[in-house]
Amino acid sequence: MTRPHGRRALVSFVIFGTFLFAVGLLTLVNGLLSPHYWHISALLDDHHHAKATPRATADYLLGVGKADITGPVVELNLMGYADPSQIGTGLRQRIYTRAFIIADPADPSSRILYLVLDTQSGDTAVRYGILEGLKALGTDYAIYTKDNVAVTGTHSHSGPAAWLNYLLPQITSKGFDKQSYEAIVQGSLLAIQRAHESITPGYLSFGNSTLLDANINRSPYAYLANPLAEQQKYDYDVDKTFELVLFRRASDDLPLGILSWFPVHGTSLYENNTLVAGDNKGVAAYLLERDLKASNPGFVAGFSQANVGDTSPNTLGPVCQDTGLPCAFEDSTCGGKTEQCRGRGPFFAAIDSGTKSCFEIGRLQYEAAKGLINSNNLQRLTAGTVSSFHFYQNLDGFSFTSPFNQSELLSTCSASLGYSFAGGTTDGPGAFDFTQGVNDTDPDSPALDNPLWKIARAFLHQPSSEQVKCQAPKPILLDVGSVDQPYAWSPNIVDIQLLRVGQLVFIIAAGEATTMSGRRWKEAVGSAARSLDGLEDPIVVLGGPANTYAHYIATAEEYSVQRYEGASTLYGENTLAAHVNLSVSHIAYLGNKDEVASLPALAAGPQPPINVNSSLSLISGVVMDLPTLFHQFGDALKSPDSSTTHRAGELVTAKFVGANPRNNLRLEGTYAAVEKYNPASDSWTQVLDDSDWYLAYHWTRTSTLLGTSEVSIEWEIEPGIETGLYRIHYYGDSKAIDGKITSFEGFSSSFNVDSSSA
Repeated sequence: MTRPHGRRALVSFVIFGTFLFAVGLLTLVNGLLSPHYWHISALLDDHHHAKATPRATADYLLGVGKADITGPVVELNLMGYADPSQIGTGLRQRIYTRAFIIADPADPSSRILYLVLDTQSGDTAVRYGILEGLKALGTDYAIYTKDNVAVTGTHSHSGPAAWLNYLLPQITSKGFDKQSYEAIVQGSLLAIQRAHESITPGYLSFGNSTLLDANINRSPYAYLANPLAEQQKYDYDVDKTFELVLFRRASDDLPLGILSWFPVHGTSLYENNTLVAGDNKGVAAYLLERDLKASNPGFVAGFSQANVGDTSPNTLGPVCQDTGLPCAFEDSTCGGKTEQCRGRGPFFAAIDSGTKSCFEIGRLQYEAAKGLINSNNLQRLTAGTVSSFHFYQNLDGFSFTSPFNQSELLSTCSASLGYSFAGGTTDGPGAFDFTQGVNDTDPDSPALDNPLWKIARAFLHQPSSEQVKCQAPKPILLDVGSVDQPYAWSPNIVDIQLLRVGQLVFIIAAGEATTMSGRRWKEAVGSAARSLDGLEDPIVVLGGPANTYAHYIATAEEYSVQRYEGASTLYGENTLAAHVNLSVSHIAYLGNKDEVASLPALAAGPQPPINVNSSLSLISGVVMDLPTLFHQFGDALKSPDSSTTHRAGELVTAKFVGANPRNNLRLEGTYAAVEKYNPASDSWTQVLDDSDWYLAYHWTRTSTLLGTSEVSIEWEIEPGIETGLYRIHYYGDSKAIDGKITSFEGFSSSFNVDSSSA
């Protein structure tokens, strides 16, 4: 999360001390490239879904569900890069929550609920809203509790912002937006209801494969600080293993859905992208669900995030934009500055805000999932205990025994961010004098010597000598854990949660674990889990960032280097060790009911603040809409050329007199559609909507004073489309000066499409 302009914004904010001035300054500090549109076509391979032998009995009760969580797609900051100038202008692809329920048939109250949200992360307030919503649904949903509900994010950097609980990530979005927040919470609840209502006897199969060319390590210099012997245990400096659990219905062996884990940042779409999308994991889910739609319309594809911290989808590596030379290995700079150092995706030359590269990285994950589904290499998971635990832990001054060396007593610190946090990453470089790799052993660093940043740090909160010592060698830029005015800036209280389904153990990580952090964490949990009855060969997966966004979790060795990931590890060099300790020391709570009953009751821990009703907001609402002079809402201002035949690979565009889409999010609906004419019935049938990657919705304000706007809908005709007569359909909602909202529609003229390529 939080990359260059966000850090610049945060420092500016604390210097001047008022939320209003911070927002004004942030909007001036941009300089992004204008986004260019994309042009891409893809042909899905024919699929043949291999079926396993039908089973007479079920191992588990399974439920899957999916629902729309697309918030405001215009006039709101996008969440992830923390760039205040990255304001939404439309929609590439709707975003969703996907819900997966697994329960014990012998004891259906023993169950887990794993949520995969197409968002930057899980969040304290979002999780709270979901749990409160489940309570409101009545007794049937009382079995879903804080212990067994995991809220994970795919880490997309292209979804609407302004829904997070703490002040720090709210600043660049001008505060908190209830509409954005409620879209996520209510959509997640709908996904859960659909999963709950679909519960059926079934079984699970697990498999993995090696997926190359879909991720690289963006901080290899920090990775190399880890012990050489440890590095030599692995073939790569990022995990290349794609892991998958397949859900099947027992009665007919029908595939119900998948949960998969693969670590790659949701930064395929660059900072200059302004269309809402699910990034590469959203593409993967879209492709697989579309592929299986004919045989199973209810199939749900969960592409969950893993130990993502130091990964990047920009697989061609970081290059200096001005010279074309590689960036400096140690600190990812070009001539000592970060601004020109940018990672390149596989199709960076398309100059399309990363759109084609995003599709490719998503396609690779889709192909990996499809290959495993169709293979004979999946291992049926044995029936077994379904259990979970969750508690909150305050990491401000938490003392514990090292899980890696029992003779060491360690402690964590109040949350803070280092100077290299403002240096950014190769996915989103920083600004001013900030670079990566600045630690307190580097007194000559321009960032440490800059009096502006010293003033900024002092204005926010001058860290105590104890805090400076605790966080060393991190030079503290923002001592966020010590500030609670006007409300908490960042969390000191984090979620500790593990889930178990038979031999499968889920680590639910409240932060972005780096590659080596994830490996150590999984190895430790796997070793500890062997102490549980009947769990001799555990399979451990890690999902996150989840529940609370606690920034990064780097190893102590990576922390010492203080690149971006280390500087963003909030609680000091022992952050990973604390998470591992808290996981393995409570592993007994994943035992069966008899085992857990013999243990002391697990305390819930200190409750984090919920800031939904106290958060600041400078996000203005929609005042009114007016149509363009001499027009009505929905009038077509431009249509595809009806005098020619359009072919696969071409881009066709229709433009309409529009209204602000914030008037109606059209959840579970659409702003745009492509329709095909059926001459036999003299009717039009919808063939695409705005959940489709190939159909893009753009909104442009033409007059702020008059409230006029235009909507452009662009369709790239994909291979395989049927020959015929088509039109583009626009759905809008206008707001009158008295607040009344009225729906309307618009149609382009019809045009011919030939299935052959251009």
